[in-house]
Amino acid sequence: MALTPSNMLPLGTKAPNFELPNVVFNTNQSLESLKGVQATVVMFICNHCPFVKHVNPELSQLAKDYISKGVGFIAISSNDADNYPDDSPEHLKQQAVDNDFKFPYLYDQTQQAAKDYMAACTPDFFVFDADLKLVYRGQLDDSRPGNDKPLNGSDLRHALNCILESKENLRAQKPSIGCNIKWKAS
Repeated sequence: MALTPSNMLPLGTKAPNFELPNVVFNTNQSLESLKGVQATVVMFICNHCPFVKHVNPELSQLAKDYISKGVGFIAISSNDADNYPDDSPEHLKQQAVDNDFKFPYLYDQTQQAAKDYMAACTPDFFVFDADLKLVYRGQLDDSRPGNDKPLNGSDLRHALNCILESKENLRAQKPSIGCNIKWKAS
């Protein structure tokens, strides 16, 4: 399993728009229709990656803790499902159900959303403020499969709390680490 870090999109970047199919409800949804009032978390995840499997419980809990505070959560899978069938929309839907995801899970078949966000790995996290300007990108926390560090979402939670409390996030932003996005052959 190759470790791939985030590309660390520049802070202040405006969130690229997208309209993608929701794998659970089989309807197209856009960033504009899903954004949160206070903040929006865009996460690039998938079904087969061991790093994502490791963080699924915290992703589910984060949404449950913050949606009521005006934070929108959007998961996107951009992996090539032809070569990685575990990341097909049917399997993504099952992942969402099994993990009680309370957020939309979208499928980026063309991989354009991943390119627009410069997503590099799964999981990869981007936090935008109410104006859809990037204020955080990087890791969920220091936990990785097998490293025995607590899975608590501390980095992402801190970023969200800073937004909600109108404070500047002065913590160093560490890249996420995970499996590379499974790009289609050109």
